[in-house]
Parts: sequence; C-alpha cells; structure tokens
Amino acid sequence: MPTVSMTVNGENVSSEVEPRTLLVQYLRENLGLTGTHVGCDTSQCGACVVHVNGKSAKSCTMLAVQAEGSEVSTIEGLADGDTLHPMQEAFRENHGLQCGFCTPGMVMSAIDLVQTNSNPSEQDVREWLEGNLCRCTGYHNIVKSILAGAKTMQG
Repeated sequence: MPTVSMTVNGENVSSEVEPRTLLVQYLRENLGLTGTHVGCDTSQCGACVVHVNGKSAKSCTMLAVQAEGSEVSTIEGLADGDTLHPMQEAFRENHGLQCGFCTPGMVMSAIDLVQTNSNPSEQDVREWLEGNLCRCTGYHNIVKSILAGAKTMQG
C-alpha cells in the first residue's frame, strides 16, 4: 500500500492507504475529521468540499494519493479556538443553515469564492454555489450569510 503525506489543518499527517481511497474517506476514517460530509458519492452535492492548496475541491472525487504533498483545509481547521471564522460566524448570525448537513461544504466553497472575488454580488454567489446542494433552506439565508461573511472578510 502506498503512503500518503499531506498537511491537514496545519498538521503534517502520513498514513498508508489503499490506492483507491478517496480523500473524503481518508479525512473521515483515517483522521477522524467528520465535518466533511459524504452526501451523494457522485460529485453533485458539494457536502464534501475542502480546500486543497487553497482552492475548493470535492473530496469525494479526489483520491487521497492525489493530495500527496498538498495543504488540505477542512471545516474543523477554520475556527481559532472558540472564535469562529468570519464566514462561519456569518452563517450562524444569518441562520444560513437548517439541518446543517450541507453547511461545511457551503462554508468552504464560500471562503474560496471570497478569496477569488472579494466583493461578490448576489448573482456571483448563486452561480458559485451551483455545485452545492441544500435540501432544506431554499438558499436565501445561505446567500445572505455569504454576502455578510464576505463583507467581514474584506475588513
């Protein structure tokens, strides 16, 4: 079995994995980071979004060995102790969640959006989220949360 090494949420990790192990499986099963969710197994829902080298990626479509040497960030790595990341706080303040299953992927996607476009419009947010499905909220408060989080992240 190959050994995979990467940095996850600032911590160097290394493990033997089967070559077919998906990154989402590696994060959840090997590292115990269960905030990254498996929703569809077909790259449709976005619940598994993490950052790989600073860009959002659907971890259900990426093999763990493909992340060799990469910097991977998950929802668990965003908060600083008890202080939430501004985007997490915006989701909390604006009730950008209902059941919460899609929330980690939404937050991770939203942060990448704001790093790409620091002042997104509502239309920009809606287009960016096309690969993230929410079955509960109707997206209104998710969009509102992302716009609020973007303003806070701008400074």
